[in-house]
Amino acid sequence: MVPPDDSDKEHGCEWRDYANHLGSQVAILQAQVEVLNRAFAKRSEKMGKMPRIARPPRTPAEAADRRIEQALLRADHVVTEERLEPVPEALKKCTVCNGTSFRSVGTGKPSESYIYVPGYFRRLVVLREVVACRCGGCVVTAPAPERWSEKTRYGSSFVSHLVVSKCLMVTPHYRLEQSFKRTGMPVARSTINDLFRRAGQKLEPLRGPLFETITQDFLIHVDETSFKLTTQTSKAFIWAFVGQSLTGYTFALTRGGDVPLDLLGKSTGAFLCDDYRGYDPLEKKGQRRRSGCLAHARRKYFEAGDVPEARDALDLISCMYQVEHEAERRGIVASAEHLALRREYTRPVFVALLRLARDLRHAHGPKTLLGRAANYTWKNMLYLGRAMRDARIPLDNNRAENALRIVALGRKNFMFVQSEEAGRELALLYSLVVSCTRLGVNPVDYLADVLDRIDKTADNGMRDLLPDRWKPQAKAAVASEFVA
Repeated sequence: MVPPDDSDKEHGCEWRDYANHLGSQVAILQAQVEVLNRAFAKRSEKMGKMPRIARPPRTPAEAADRRIEQALLRADHVVTEERLEPVPEALKKCTVCNGTSFRSVGTGKPSESYIYVPGYFRRLVVLREVVACRCGGCVVTAPAPERWSEKTRYGSSFVSHLVVSKCLMVTPHYRLEQSFKRTGMPVARSTINDLFRRAGQKLEPLRGPLFETITQDFLIHVDETSFKLTTQTSKAFIWAFVGQSLTGYTFALTRGGDVPLDLLGKSTGAFLCDDYRGYDPLEKKGQRRRSGCLAHARRKYFEAGDVPEARDALDLISCMYQVEHEAERRGIVASAEHLALRREYTRPVFVALLRLARDLRHAHGPKTLLGRAANYTWKNMLYLGRAMRDARIPLDNNRAENALRIVALGRKNFMFVQSEEAGRELALLYSLVVSCTRLGVNPVDYLADVLDRIDKTADNGMRDLLPDRWKPQAKAAVASEFVA
């Protein structure tokens, strides 16, 4: 075969055409691999730090109130010990007159440090007095102290610590068993499991009032996540219903639409969710209006990669959130001023986002990343636009998604539940603990107090034991001679 003449630049042959064809195919494959890497690789949705609106500095009165608040928090949970450190005699020499006569000035200059003291258990022995009549015919014993549950020697404070450790700190029972063993008090894992389930059964009367209170709110955030149940091959689910002040979790064997319909079907207002079709029965048969989540739409544009069209959509969504930050700064969230702000600034940006989604739907196929993102925005425009007409509805469903993060962490640590009853008990304990954290209530103190009081509370008084109305009950101090 005669080699081609290098001087002839226009010369072509079958081999050169084939090489050019292979080069174009390689470029196509590289582009496809890049798209797949963006779609399935681990990623963060953060596009860099968003510019924050500067907050006004605190006034002297606000700063003083803040210091007092922090001091009260430390006083409730931190034992403060003061110790006077005298100036050594060797340092008591004046640099001006060389004198050695000094006097104290003020109360002293504080130097603060925090010291960790390992936790410990107290063993309380109550000696019940026994008296006998002088005639010898009658013996009377002092009544036994009240317990939160029969036939148990573990107090309500111990059980509340177990519940918070598992539901809030996401610590599985085998780790708690090891932790107790290191502190010198070995507790069998079977005992821990039994106490945890007893607490869920004891607090069952609070489930009804909890969800009745949540359904009275105008807006409820709803979301769900899977959870493994060992007695069935398919996945079970934990649903989160986030109200204004309380959060309720419910355990269900399926992801069917009857779960939100049964809980919210008879109430009025609005509910905020993603585009899962399981919420259609609630929308059609219930009395609540459905609202969409802008964060889900943003996520799909982010997954489309660093392309101009996706960046344009992300910039528009960022502008919408900047208006929400401004409303928070002004303190006008969910007010008429907030709605006016949305109509003036957010609504034109939202219309521009819809126009961009419409153009992208025609320019990109439905199975491409940009096409999917555009279709999500376009098909959910009615639900996403509800926030433009009602300032009480936020732009996204992040409250419900954040409420399910603790469930997802628990799914990775203790992984499963053994029965449907155990799942319902776990969901109830999640509800009470998470509601306490939202309201700034100490969940350990709350659970310990409610476990002691719930048996003595009438059915119509259960509402007062929920975290938003709970007030701790003063307990009589235990005499020191009864402590062993």
